[in-house]
Amino acid sequence: MAESGRLLAQVFGYLDRFNLIGMSTMQVNDLVDAFIVHELDARPASKGQYGYAYALNASRNHVVCHGIPSAEDILQDGDIVNFDITLEKNGYIADSSKTYLVGEASLPARRLVQVAYEAMWKGIRAVRPGATLGDVGHAIERHARRNGYSIVREYCGHGIGRDMHEPPQVVHWGKPRTGLVLREGMVFTIEPMVNQGRRAVRTEEDGWTVVTCDGRLSAQFEHTVTVTGNGAQVLTLRPSEKCPV
Repeated sequence: MAESGRLLAQVFGYLDRFNLIGMSTMQVNDLVDAFIVHELDARPASKGQYGYAYALNASRNHVVCHGIPSAEDILQDGDIVNFDITLEKNGYIADSSKTYLVGEASLPARRLVQVAYEAMWKGIRAVRPGATLGDVGHAIERHARRNGYSIVREYCGHGIGRDMHEPPQVVHWGKPRTGLVLREGMVFTIEPMVNQGRRAVRTEEDGWTVVTCDGRLSAQFEHTVTVTGNGAQVLTLRPSEKCPV
């Protein structure tokens, strides 16, 4: 799991080099696919999962999650876009996502993205043996709500290992001291989806793309973490990252 996570962090380091303005989300997908296969000698784990055909999800602006890459979906100056990528190496899967600011995003967009990133880290900081999933979800939602945002409840983090989705479900809201008690060695994702407006979402006719019902922006970040003896280790941590909270 640590090796898969380290390789997946390199994928985002690779993406960080690009000026995304004018690129299509399909171009980004193809670059990521080739990098994982040819440079990292690994497999894009989402390809073929549940019939999905691509190496990533590309969720732009009001798309909450599961956006399908397209040659017609051109990234514009001022957009925000989340790239959700999974990678399998030697039978083990890691999962991570990052919301990118495309060009000169507005102050409200930048603030939303920053709070979504902080909310993920609030959840990670709550992970330790003896804590509960309710503690994790409560920390995430409290931070979002204090900043005027809402947390999507229809989608959640998940256990991960040899399969992409394993127990337990890791919801991003909850009550302290409730839910599954965390034990050393557990591995799961934390991936809150933070909405600028209401938390209500709907799925479009393609059966994949989830959007905000009010058309306002949504941002997401995700890491794969493992419970250690005294806290959490982020397996997909990128070299440039430091916990902001």
